[in-house]
Amino acid sequence: MAGFLDKLFSLFGVNDDPEAGKKKLVKQLAKDLSGNRFARYYRIKSQEMDGSFGKFFFEVYKIISPAQILMQNAAKSAQLKQVTAEAFLDKNLLEIRRRTDAETIEADAKTIQIKALAARVKQDLAAFSAAFDSERCAAIDRCYNLILAFGAFSAFDFFFVLKKFDANITERNFTYQPKFSPVRGEYLSEDLKDFLDVSFAVDPDQDWKNAFRVLKIYKNGVDVVAIDQWNRVLGQLREIRKSGMLELMIRHIDGNPSWQYKPRLSDEHIAEAYLEGRRNEAKGAIDKIINVRQNAQIDVLAKTVFADADVDRMKYYNEKNSALYTKKNFDGFVYARALNYLRAFLMDHVKKNIRELCDILLVRGQWTAPALAQQMSESFHSIMGISDELVAFDDTFSDDGEKGGRLKAAIVKADRDKSQARYVTVILKSANEEAEGFIIRAAQFLITVGKNLKGLIEDYQKSRHELIMNWKELEGASEIPLGQRMTGTYKNIYYFVQIMQFFAKPREE
Repeated sequence: MAGFLDKLFSLFGVNDDPEAGKKKLVKQLAKDLSGNRFARYYRIKSQEMDGSFGKFFFEVYKIISPAQILMQNAAKSAQLKQVTAEAFLDKNLLEIRRRTDAETIEADAKTIQIKALAARVKQDLAAFSAAFDSERCAAIDRCYNLILAFGAFSAFDFFFVLKKFDANITERNFTYQPKFSPVRGEYLSEDLKDFLDVSFAVDPDQDWKNAFRVLKIYKNGVDVVAIDQWNRVLGQLREIRKSGMLELMIRHIDGNPSWQYKPRLSDEHIAEAYLEGRRNEAKGAIDKIINVRQNAQIDVLAKTVFADADVDRMKYYNEKNSALYTKKNFDGFVYARALNYLRAFLMDHVKKNIRELCDILLVRGQWTAPALAQQMSESFHSIMGISDELVAFDDTFSDDGEKGGRLKAAIVKADRDKSQARYVTVILKSANEEAEGFIIRAAQFLITVGKNLKGLIEDYQKSRHELIMNWKELEGASEIPLGQRMTGTYKNIYYFVQIMQFFAKPREE
C-alpha cells in the first residue's frame, strides 16, 4: 500500500524525501546557472570559478586600487563627517558656520561685549538650525552612507582573491600580465559572500558624482577614483546584480539551494549630530570666554581679600580629589574652589577680625534699636555655625568618612558596573547641592552683616548718631581706629560676597 501511495504522489510531484527535493533544486540551479548571461564565470560540473571571473576582479581592482589607500580610516574620520555635512551648505550658511566656530568667537570677544556676542551667536545658531530641515538632513545622510559603501567596497581584499587565481600576482603591480587559472568554488565561497555584501551596498542609481565631489574635498583636491572608470564598474555591478549570478554560484558551491542573501546596508545619521556639534562648539566657546573672565575677576577679588594667603583649606572636598572623578567624566566636586575660599574666609576673617569687631559693636555698643543689633548678631552667629558644618562636611569625604571610602571604591568599578556609576553620580550630586547650600547661606548671612555694618559706618560718620550712642567709648576698645576698621571689614565682606556670587549665581547667557 505504501509503495502504491509513493508512486501516486510522485505522479503529482509530491515526495516527502528531503534529499530528493534538494537534488531537484540543485538541478534547477544548474539550469539557471547555465542559462545566465554570466555563465562563463562558473564551471558547473567541476564547481570551479573560471579564470574569466578572476579577470573581472582584476579589472575592478585596477580601478579601485588607489582608493584602497586614500580611503583608509575614512569610516572613522570625524573630518569626513564634517566635510560631508558642509558640502550641502550654501554661501550664507557657510558664513554662519564661520561666525559660530570657536576661533571666530574668541577673536570677536576682543572687540564685542560678551552679552552682545552671545546674543549674536544665539541668533546665528537659530538660523543655522532652521536651515537643517528634513530634506537637507536626508541628503547629507544619504551622501555619507554612499561614501561609507564606497569605502567598504574599496576595502574589499581583491588582492587576496586574485592570488587564488594566479599565485604570482603582486599587490598593485599592473604592469604584470596575470594568467588566471580556474579555482575550486569551495575556496571562494566565503569571498563571494563578502563581495556580495560590499557590492550590494554600492547602488549604481545613487548620486555618485556628488559623493566623489565630497571625497575630493576631504582628500584636499585629490580624486579617490576616476569617475568615468567608476561608472564603468557601476555598470558591471548593475548587470551582475540584475543577473543574480553571485547568489546562484554561492548556492551551487555550498550545495544549499535555499540560501538567501540578507543585505546589510549602512544607515548612519550624521546631519543632526553635526548640527549638535556646531551648537556645542559655539556654546563651549562662549562658556570658555565667560569662565576665563570670571576666573580673572575672582583672582583679583581673592587677591584683595586674602592677599598672598594659602586658601587650600578643604582637606578632602577639594580640586585635587575632584580630578579622580572628572577624569572619568563625572561632575566631581563642583564647588571645591568656592568652599576653599569660604573656609579660608571663615578662618582668617570671620573668626578673627570680624568676630572681634562684632564683639565691640554688639556687646559693648549701646544700640537705639536692639532689634537691629539682634539681626546682625544672629547672622554673625549663623556664619560661625557654617564653619563647623563645613568641617563635618569635609570629613565625610575622608577615606574613613561616610562617603569618601565608598565613593573611591565605587569609582574603581564604575567603568564596568552601571550601578556603581549611578551611585557615584547620585552621591556627587547630593554633595554638590549641599556645598552650594553652604555658599548661598554664607553669602546671605554676610550680606546681612555687611548691610548692618554699612549703616553703622554711616552712623559713625554723622555728627548726631542714630544707631549707636557710645561711639567714643567703642573707639577706645579697638586697637585700630574704629572707622578704618569697620570700612576695611565692610570692603572685605563686600568683595568676598562677590566671589561667592560667581559660584552660586546662574551663568551669564
